[in-house]
Amino acid sequence: MAHEAKLSGANGHAFPGYLKEPEGGRSRGAVVVIHEYWGLTDQVRGVADRLAREGFTAFAPDLYQGQVTTDADKALQLMQALDMKKAARELAQAAEALRQRAPGTRVAVLGFCMGGALALAAAATDDTFAAAVPFYGIPPEQVADVSRIRCPVLGHFATQDAWCTPERVDALEKTLQAAQVPARLHRYDANHAFANERRPEVYSPANAEQAWKRSIEFLHEKLG
Repeated sequence: MAHEAKLSGANGHAFPGYLKEPEGGRSRGAVVVIHEYWGLTDQVRGVADRLAREGFTAFAPDLYQGQVTTDADKALQLMQALDMKKAARELAQAAEALRQRAPGTRVAVLGFCMGGALALAAAATDDTFAAAVPFYGIPPEQVADVSRIRCPVLGHFATQDAWCTPERVDALEKTLQAAQVPARLHRYDANHAFANERRPEVYSPANAEQAWKRSIEFLHEKLG
């Protein structure tokens, strides 16, 4: 079952987004899926659908409150207008709402680009996440202190990325190692957003499939 949904957090706050539950209703855990700076697109909904087919309950929050764009300048404006610290807190609250729906559920956070940065920020903000899977996203230091992360991290990054440069990825890895965060960061010979099949100019099918397989194995291990 899939539908646009509003989860209610402990403080009564409603989280708009896309909810997809596994067939048969038996969930192996839950995943908060965070969209890129384009907004909550059909492509992101497709990621939630794929996670549900793997047995997970997936919830993709709509951080832009219904705004979606295909224009890079507009997407940048939307991202810059987003209070990322507040968003990280709200993502943690959304995870708690998923636990309230099914007590005992372990919840992971997974995101792409801006969503990848927020996946790490959410995990740094709240220590109840069971796992974090960022795709080519690193939060600015003023948004989150990644050394505070306590859950396992599986990261996917591109070697040809002007935003999450290899130097930034190396620095992230060193910070996580120094803080004894259990983290594995994979590098792919690809461009930023290589896992987005709706962007043929950067999509790398082989690398995307490898990253997805690693992510699913990781999520089953940490949530199952």
